[in-house]
Amino acid sequence: MTDSEVQAAEDLSAPVTIGVEAYLSEDYARAERDKLWRKVWQQVGRVEDLPKVGSYLTYDILDDSVVVVRTGPDTLKAHHNVCMHRGRRLVDIPDNAKSACGHKKSFVCGFHGWTYDLDGRCVHIPEQQDWQDALTPENTHLAPVNVDTWGGWIWINMDPHCEPLRDYLEPAATMLDPFGLPNMRCKWRKWLRFGCNWKVAMEAFNETYHVATTHPQFNKFSTFRGWAKAHGKHSNIGYDAPTDLAETKSKIRLGSGDPRISTAEMQIYTLEETNATTTKTLVEAARRLVDELPEDTPADEVLRHWLSSARRDDAARGVIWPTIDPEHLAKSGTAWQIFPNFQIGQGLTTALCYSARPNGYDPNSCIFEASCYELYPPGEEPDTEWVYMPEDDPGWRTVFPQDFSNMAAVQRGMKSLGFKATKPNPYMERSTANLHRNLAAYMGTGAPRELAKESQQ
Repeated sequence: MTDSEVQAAEDLSAPVTIGVEAYLSEDYARAERDKLWRKVWQQVGRVEDLPKVGSYLTYDILDDSVVVVRTGPDTLKAHHNVCMHRGRRLVDIPDNAKSACGHKKSFVCGFHGWTYDLDGRCVHIPEQQDWQDALTPENTHLAPVNVDTWGGWIWINMDPHCEPLRDYLEPAATMLDPFGLPNMRCKWRKWLRFGCNWKVAMEAFNETYHVATTHPQFNKFSTFRGWAKAHGKHSNIGYDAPTDLAETKSKIRLGSGDPRISTAEMQIYTLEETNATTTKTLVEAARRLVDELPEDTPADEVLRHWLSSARRDDAARGVIWPTIDPEHLAKSGTAWQIFPNFQIGQGLTTALCYSARPNGYDPNSCIFEASCYELYPPGEEPDTEWVYMPEDDPGWRTVFPQDFSNMAAVQRGMKSLGFKATKPNPYMERSTANLHRNLAAYMGTGAPRELAKESQQ
């Protein structure tokens, strides 16, 4: 790359193009196993998914399967899910499932009965004397995998020389810590196998540029302009704040002409059509705005009153909102993209998260997951499981299918002779460019190229 191309790739403020190889090439998909997935930290579940000693879950990515198990009240271990004798998986994944979970006192291989304790030590080998002294605690111990926790999630990394999780997550971890993500519990979680590359799936949600066209029903509520910023491996997205009261009035569209009604309409619609990013408390507080505020109340005052009212309502039922400095709240945006394949859409009382990973080596297929988290009163947390939900299932309601309609269509369109490269918006889709900048660092190919240079070739 030229000096100007290097600079553009560094700050990503200049328009760039991204070739289609990363989305379509089978060779690229196969290379991701060794160059990407075996090198990065990956989110694999929630801490509360492993409630007691012996609780376990599995995580599969291409040829690798990892089992994570609780070994003590405050300790987790992760092992490659493979017997050290002949290579059989210790935990089988049920048909048409993406993982397995449960409780075990030990892991017993179904082939010859080799048995491992929760820490991975081999504690029983039938006819062990036949090996004489060849088998040792070292060469029969399950192969370890790095495991750590942050944000209430469990993370694994198969690279024995990887950097600590906290270092890997910065600056996202520091920005998101005040939101109290470990205190949230899963409201629902759904997954499906989708006909697009995992990167296409993630890019359907990691920017706000698509909202006006893909979700036109929201246009009546606001015209706030979205942004995306790169932060090393990670990125975040959000909306430009109005600079003064006049701009606030001009940007908040009031279909009813009344911010009290408009706020309620948007909250009700969001709850009914996504069941995410808002709560019943917020909806009920919004419904009361007409009764609690005069008709000519400015939009910014409506917003403050609504949030203060909802905060008090939640506190009365035992849900305590985090207190976050307004400047920090503004910088954090509305969602963080954790490289390579996890998005956290953080809120004061909710979080909407997405992840996608390869479904085998077919570059046109992925496993897509969506989950919604919420703060609950102590003792009222729901117990949820992953539910397979095809893209046409009415359980997705109306907003998610609008995003789904783009995903497979993009994957097909990229194969066209007439399409050579994507051209992400330098301001609103910088998160997409940053994803590919980091992919290029791991993969050694396909770095974003400066659009001006590309156009001259």
